[in-house]
Amino acid sequence: VQLTGEMSGWTSPKDVILYLAGHLTVSGGTNSTIEYFGPGARSISCTGKATITNMGAELGATTSIFPYDERMARYLSATDRENLANLANNNKDILTADKEVVDDPESYFDILVKIDLSELEPHVVGPHSPDRARPLSQLAQEVKDESNAFVNDISATLIGSCTNSSYEDMSRAADVAEQAIERGVRAKTPLMVTPGSERVRATIERDGQMASLRSIGATVLANACGPCIGQWKRSQDVSTKPNSIVTSYNRNFPARNDGQQTTMNFIASPEITTAFALAGSLSFNPITDELKGNDGVSFKLIPPAPAPEVPAKNFAGGREQFSSPPDDGSTVTVDVDPNSKRIQILKPWDAWDGEDIIDSVILLKAQGKCTTDHISPAGVWLSLRGHLDKFSDNMFMGAVNAFTKETGKGTNLISGETGKAVSQNARDYKAAGQKWIVIGDDNYGEGSSREHAALSPRLLGGSAVIAKSFARIHETNLKKQGLLALTFDDRNDYSKIREDDRVDITGLASLSPGKKVSCTIHHSGGSSETIHLNHTYSESQIEWFRKGSFLNLFHSS
Repeated sequence: VQLTGEMSGWTSPKDVILYLAGHLTVSGGTNSTIEYFGPGARSISCTGKATITNMGAELGATTSIFPYDERMARYLSATDRENLANLANNNKDILTADKEVVDDPESYFDILVKIDLSELEPHVVGPHSPDRARPLSQLAQEVKDESNAFVNDISATLIGSCTNSSYEDMSRAADVAEQAIERGVRAKTPLMVTPGSERVRATIERDGQMASLRSIGATVLANACGPCIGQWKRSQDVSTKPNSIVTSYNRNFPARNDGQQTTMNFIASPEITTAFALAGSLSFNPITDELKGNDGVSFKLIPPAPAPEVPAKNFAGGREQFSSPPDDGSTVTVDVDPNSKRIQILKPWDAWDGEDIIDSVILLKAQGKCTTDHISPAGVWLSLRGHLDKFSDNMFMGAVNAFTKETGKGTNLISGETGKAVSQNARDYKAAGQKWIVIGDDNYGEGSSREHAALSPRLLGGSAVIAKSFARIHETNLKKQGLLALTFDDRNDYSKIREDDRVDITGLASLSPGKKVSCTIHHSGGSSETIHLNHTYSESQIEWFRKGSFLNLFHSS
């Protein structure tokens, strides 16, 4: 990604990645590294670069990188890592792009995207996917288009999280808040602030940004994932009917933020989100539209001033919350009430039995987008995250059944009962000793790296997931839990899978890197057909499968 120019006005680093998500889509970076370079890169702060690279995962990227520069050195020094800054300074030649690449990028990159930061507008993405992007200037028209069914009144606004909670971010949001304070204006919708770390929280408390945000009605939450994964007190009266929220987070899949499919999550920068909070309206554009002060006089917000990358008085230390473990923990036992509804001690998974997967049923054939939030919803379920068995009742609750078009439900092939929860069908199959597999669509498992999305299928007896393609992190998580993650050699074979098919996956004893896997589909009429499946297992990952999980291999060694 070649960056030229320099941002100004309401445009922020968040808009770089929101624009790019719309350009490349949520799968456009799969199995790729996104490298940013060019003179524009030097105009972006270290934490601004972090916002951009943080959201590379939303494009499916393996990783994202910026060339090392003085802004990174400044941040490292300000966060007590000057030794690391010195090390980087002494090796700057290997941490920056080669001259040949900068001069002729077309010859070195598979895809080249050019972004002029001087021309980049603020962007808003959503709802329901980080790649549904448009410039802020076009959002009001989309709100007016009744076919979109967007709700104009905003029910909640949220800033912070791992993606946008730096000192610079909070300072820009506070600038917007201070303009409102001068006019006697408060947020028209709930505004929640999630500091990204204890040091950031303590520093913005000390330097006044927190006070400014509180003065317009903001509520400050814990330094944690919080509402980004559904951990907040959300009114059911609001969330169970169509409603709009705006966040500065990274993900906005259905039910991601509050467990409700009815919530439409739009993502913007912290300063734009704060402006939305003041207006309470999704069609509001702070660049062109006005607010009304408490004196009845209309006024227009001005773009927040460039904010300091690091505080002038260094970062505050905050509260020390780390408790050191004992030097020797070998005698420590963890006692858990066997009747606990919140915590469950996990036992190691069984090792592979050495047999092929024969006569497995199709638990689910997922159609369309199936993120980890579809596979393993968060929200209210997070109160059970320490009890895998109870938590797993939500498995595939958000997935669309390709056969019935139902969400989270399917036919039980043992009892013949229809419209039954997918998780309960899985439990029934496991109790009967019936192996089952899942069929996935494109980019299966995108989004959060939530390990429960692999743990639950393993707990409830899953053997394999066969998809058109995988999101990289979820594919690895399946491997870690001893589940087979396979892809169709011919993606059109997805359409061959029927609801009542039985499937054999054979030749597993000779599973090896790069070698195709044979799969036979047995149809109910007596016919069968054999297809080929691909995989990305390395030798060490094949050992994970044989041992039953990565942790089993780890403990055995």
